[in-house]
Amino acid sequence: MTNLEPKEVFHYFDEICKVPRPSKKEGKIIEWLLKTGKELGLPTKRDEVGNVLISKPATKGKENVTPVIFQAHMDMVCEKNNDTVFDFEKDAIQAYVDGEWLKAKGTTLGADDGIGVAIALAILASKTLEHGPIECLFTVDEETGLTGAFALQPGFMNGKMLLNLDSEDWGEFFIGCAGGKDTVAKYDVTYENEIPANSAYYKIMVGGLQGGHSGDDINKERGNAVKLLNRLLWNGYQDYDVRIADICAGNLRNAIAREGWAIVTLPENDAPKFEEYLKKMDGVFKNEYRVSDPNVCVTFEKAEKPKAIIDEVLQIDLMNALYACPHGVLAMSQDIKGFVETSTNLASVKKEGDEIIVTTSQRSSVESKKEDACDHVSSVFYATEAAEVTGSDGYPGWEPNPKSKVLDLIVEAYHNVFHQEPVVKAIHAGLECGLFSQKYPDLDMVSFGPTLRGVHSPDEKLEIATVQKCWDLIVEFFRILK
Repeated sequence: MTNLEPKEVFHYFDEICKVPRPSKKEGKIIEWLLKTGKELGLPTKRDEVGNVLISKPATKGKENVTPVIFQAHMDMVCEKNNDTVFDFEKDAIQAYVDGEWLKAKGTTLGADDGIGVAIALAILASKTLEHGPIECLFTVDEETGLTGAFALQPGFMNGKMLLNLDSEDWGEFFIGCAGGKDTVAKYDVTYENEIPANSAYYKIMVGGLQGGHSGDDINKERGNAVKLLNRLLWNGYQDYDVRIADICAGNLRNAIAREGWAIVTLPENDAPKFEEYLKKMDGVFKNEYRVSDPNVCVTFEKAEKPKAIIDEVLQIDLMNALYACPHGVLAMSQDIKGFVETSTNLASVKKEGDEIIVTTSQRSSVESKKEDACDHVSSVFYATEAAEVTGSDGYPGWEPNPKSKVLDLIVEAYHNVFHQEPVVKAIHAGLECGLFSQKYPDLDMVSFGPTLRGVHSPDEKLEIATVQKCWDLIVEFFRILK
C-alpha cells in the first residue's frame, strides 16, 4: 500500500490501519493522533470527548488567506465475515491491493473515514503545499452516535470554511444531508422449559447478502437478513409449528443486515417437510434477489437440544412485529429527482440475556417526515403491547446553502484540474455537517471524498485512483483560495 500514490496519504492510511479504532473505543487512535501532531511540530489539542484538532500556520505570504478546516471522523464500522477470526480492539486491518481497488481481508477496510483522516494528515505533513491557516478536526464516534460532533464546543476551532472528507463518490460534492434517529424495541423474554418429546432441532441461517450503508444503499433493493429470516420463521410456525429458542440477525444500526440465524425446534415428524421448505425458500430468495443480491442463501444444520424455547405468545408478537415493521425507502424527494427523502432500516434483532432487542434507524431530509417515520415504526411495536419502545435524540439534517463560497471554489478547482462538470447534490446518509452548522452557524461547508463501495460491510473497498484526484483537487483549491 505504501507504494501507492499519493505516497504521503497512503503512508498515513497504512499507519491508521494498524491502530484499533472501533466507535466509542477510540482511545488508541486519539493517542496516535496526538502523538502524530506533536511529531509534526504542530499545535495539537483534544477536547473532553476526544475530538482532536491539529493546526498548521500559513506558509509565508499566505497569512491573510481565508482559514480552512479539513474534517474527518476517526472511528470505523467494525464488521467481519462469520468465518473471519479478528479482534477489532487489538488487530491491525489487513489491507491489500486488488487491481484498481484497496480492500481488507474479511473485515471492513475502515476507509470510511480513515482515508479522510489520512488526507488531512498528509496536508499537515506537506512541505510543498502553499496555503493559509489550516485546522484539521478529527471527531470521535461518528458511526454510532455522532458523539464528537454533538459535543463540539464553539471556539474549539476558528476556520471559516470546512471541507468534510467523508463522502464516497468521487466527482460528487455534497451540500446537504439527511437527519436521523433510532427507534429500539425491547421485549422481556419468558420461556417454556418443557420442550415436547420427539422434537427436532435446527440452526437455520440466511447469508450471502451484500448489506451496505443504511443511507447510501437503502434504495438499492437489497435483501435484509432480519426480514428474510423472520419470513422463514413466520411461515415455519404457521405450517410446521416451528418454535424459536434463540435468534440473532443483523448487527449495526447504520448497516443493512447481511446475515442472520435462529435456533428452532419443531415436531420430528415435520422435519423432512421443513427441510424441503427451507430448500425451496433458498430458491425463492435467489430468484427474488437475483439482481441486487445474487449470492443470497438459506442454509440449515442439525442443532443440540436447547434448554428452553421462547414463550409462544411472545414469539407470535415478535414475528408479527418484524413482518409488519417497514424497511427501505418510505418517500422520494419532491424537489430533487432521484433523491431519497425518507427511509427506515430494520437493522437487527438479537436475544441478549433475557431480552430481545430490535434496533431500527430512520432518516429524512425533512424533519417532520423523520419524526413521522419514527412514529410509524414505533406503532408497529406498540401494537404488541409487550414491547418497550424508545427513541434516540437523533441528529439534524444539513440544509443546503446555494450561495456557498467554498462550493464555488471547489467547483472552480474541479473545472481547472479535470475540465468537466462535477455533480452537486445532497446525500441521504448522515454527515456531521448538520451539527457543525448548529455550533458554528456562519461556517461554510462542502463534503467530498474518494470513491468507496460496500462501506459498513466486509466488501468495503477504496478506488485507488480517486485518492490522487482528491489530492490534486485540494492542491488546486489552495492555489485559487484568496
